[in-house]
Amino acid sequence: MPIKTLLSSRFIFAFNDEITIFDTNVTSILLTSFAENPTLNENTKWVLDGVTVAGGNGVGIRMNQLSVPLGLCIDGNQTVYIADYSNHRIMEWKYGVTAGRVVAGGKGGGNRTDQLSYPVHVIIDRGRNNLIISDYINKRIVRWSRENGTGGEVIISNVGCWGLALDDVGFIYIADYDKHEVRRYRMGENQGTIVAGGNGAGTGLNQLNHPRYVFVDEDHSIYVSDEINHRVMKWIEGAKQGIIVAGGEGSGNSLTQLSNPYGVFVDHSGTVYVADGSNHRIVRWYRGATQGEVIVGGHGPGNQSNQLNTPFGLSFDREGNIYVSEHSNHRVQKFNIQKR
Repeated sequence: MPIKTLLSSRFIFAFNDEITIFDTNVTSILLTSFAENPTLNENTKWVLDGVTVAGGNGVGIRMNQLSVPLGLCIDGNQTVYIADYSNHRIMEWKYGVTAGRVVAGGKGGGNRTDQLSYPVHVIIDRGRNNLIISDYINKRIVRWSRENGTGGEVIISNVGCWGLALDDVGFIYIADYDKHEVRRYRMGENQGTIVAGGNGAGTGLNQLNHPRYVFVDEDHSIYVSDEINHRVMKWIEGAKQGIIVAGGEGSGNSLTQLSNPYGVFVDHSGTVYVADGSNHRIVRWYRGATQGEVIVGGHGPGNQSNQLNTPFGLSFDREGNIYVSEHSNHRVQKFNIQKR
């Protein structure tokens, strides 16, 4: 992605799954976890047999195992960070290794500063070299050092936190699963502003019903996987209601439907990629499309290399390779982009 001018003294440079913001008036550099959006188009295809890059050794607590992996993110070195839900920890798996390491939690479920309780998502704040973690059962967002952190710092509390995103100016967005809304927070504040939903659970265009994950694009539009409504919603910045950009035809496995959508990603052209959980597939919906296209999975639940079993987390690296965490296979699969 090229450099994009913001102000005469400020510009951003995107790479991998982060953005660097340079401000020539100050000496600090802010780096946030904001997806680069690799160059993808309608002709992009992926190898349909995935490669296991984390877990895949059965459910368990050993360093080469995961137990119900959920949200994940990828850094510039293809290091994968995984919310290892039932193990109450965040795992780091470097490229090519056969075992991971615990970088947050891992001391049993609890609410001490050195514990997590069923974490559901993790993103990277490179400016502070931190992980930001959605610690769902503890109803808090925790900031934890990426390098040998011994404990976390609570930065937002009393929130039914699931999906997380950071935008290019450092706002954090939280999908509140319990309150059926997405809020935007400045770092350091605990109240936030509703930017999607907030009108109770329902099917209206101004409502959500148990939102799971959230994605923010370069225009600050918000995309939300609206699980119980089996749809993905887009809320333009400042809008009072959203528009349906994927699903919304009830639960089902036709190409016009989703069934329990989870992870969501959007590229520069506005194409939406969704982890279609109960359909065990990843689908993409082009801008304005009335149906999606299966790009990986879709062969029923299973543990073969071309199958998924309840895909949850979804991310891309800068080359356009897909990473999927599988709730029920206790692994992370990488689907390599087909080289032309």
